[in-house]
Amino acid sequence: MIHSLFIINGSGEVFMEKHWKTVVSKSICDYFFEAQKKSANPEDVSPVIATPHHYLINICRNNLYFVAVLTNESAPLFVIEFLHRIMDVFEDYFTTCTETTLKDNYVIVYELLDEMLDSGLPLVTETNTLKELIKPPNLLRKVANLVTGDSTNVSDALTSSQLSNIPWRRLGVKYANNEAYFDLIEEIDAIIDRNGTTIMGEIQGYIDCCVKLSGMPDLTLTFVNPRLLDDVSLHPCIRLKKWESEKSLSFIPPDGNFRLISYHIGSQNSISIPIYVKHNIQYREGSAGRFELTVGPKQTMGKSLEAVAIECAMPKSVLNCTLTPSQGKCTFDPVKKVLTWDIGKIETNNQNSTRLPTIRGNITLAAGQPIPEGNPTLNVRFTINQVALSGIRVQRVDMHGESYKPFKGVKYITTVKNGRFQIRT
Repeated sequence: MIHSLFIINGSGEVFMEKHWKTVVSKSICDYFFEAQKKSANPEDVSPVIATPHHYLINICRNNLYFVAVLTNESAPLFVIEFLHRIMDVFEDYFTTCTETTLKDNYVIVYELLDEMLDSGLPLVTETNTLKELIKPPNLLRKVANLVTGDSTNVSDALTSSQLSNIPWRRLGVKYANNEAYFDLIEEIDAIIDRNGTTIMGEIQGYIDCCVKLSGMPDLTLTFVNPRLLDDVSLHPCIRLKKWESEKSLSFIPPDGNFRLISYHIGSQNSISIPIYVKHNIQYREGSAGRFELTVGPKQTMGKSLEAVAIECAMPKSVLNCTLTPSQGKCTFDPVKKVLTWDIGKIETNNQNSTRLPTIRGNITLAAGQPIPEGNPTLNVRFTINQVALSGIRVQRVDMHGESYKPFKGVKYITTVKNGRFQIRT
């Protein structure tokens, strides 16, 4: 399937490459660079690029491009998912997947790629199995390797998880403190028209887990509103029949961090919008204009809005913005014509309009230019802790198979991270 893999940094340098069959020249990446130049944003590069003799399939994360080279037709989504899996493994091993961390752990990176693919086909992708085969880096092991001159980290013995019917969990796990944490995170996508009506509202949710339990525990998660979970993607550890019959998650968890389930809630469901923005943007004759925004919470279930920020792409005829915010700070980039207002935290008890965050001031337009026809779109970011807008909540977390009583915690987060929240003015 995958013939070669090239890892490219944000400046266009191929700083790492791996070949599973014959060596493919770096010049094949020129097709990718051409597609990159035609795209305004890194995420807009076409994920599949066809060349006369190869196919290039790429992903972009953390300002790094992973470009896989294929000689035969394959399912593109399968390759894209596998590339994301490679980055997930790197992040699990090195905490962050950046150019610096990959260069600092050059040997382990190539050892992982050798184990994860065999002749270009996926072989071992479970982190727990890989950690038995290849020990994660630490300071003590680096010092020992320097003293002994041994640079390999690969185990000579076959791992227990490879012989088990539960390959995602290694045997003999022991912890002094047994604990399991579940983060239910929902990312909201929404488009609001100038009258405050929701045109589109969707939620992409997932449950991230950090499980540190001894032995072989068997967990069960039950939900308050499981009927809301739609278009789900389940971790292989989940028992599918129990999910289909009872809508509960029954599983023997992997050890450490993993994503248990992803789900999507479409616009056909009613989604509460937790923030509103009152706007008044006017352009006047004589190279001037007026700009005013007021931001406030609504339907936040008593929780505060945190990390609130608004980004506004102004028309090209705008030269400068002289604005005064009542809270936070405001910056304007005259080259990119982007106005950014970092508000911070908005308390729910600030319902008095005189205490709500407000920004107002004047806009300077280029002389002799026509008045812009349309008003800009506001891109809003925020986070609400301990709230899941969809109404999904974890009812119980039960454990079987072990005698000890672990600490169990569930956290809810609603955010606009990888999504978009646009307000048209």
